[in-house]
Amino acid sequence: MIAQITANELKTKGITAIDELVPGNDGVIITVRGKEKYVVLSMDEYNQLRELELDAAIQESRKNIAEGRFHSGSVEDHMKRITDV
Repeated sequence: MIAQITANELKTKGITAIDELVPGNDGVIITVRGKEKYVVLSMDEYNQLRELELDAAIQESRKNIAEGRFHSGSVEDHMKRITDV
């Protein structure tokens, strides 16, 4: 579950409010004027999310390579190819 806290509550209670909410939840959403604006995660959850993003990028790269969607050559060749559009 994700908890919510308003920016005003956070301003009043400080980091203690986050310390109380993060451990029992999957993060904390900070709302500003009734709109969801920020998410606070524990470092473990953040690192896990980053690892999943990296795994997805690696899988996409492997798929592109397997399907022949890549270019080889020098940096200069690459810069010429992307700027000569």
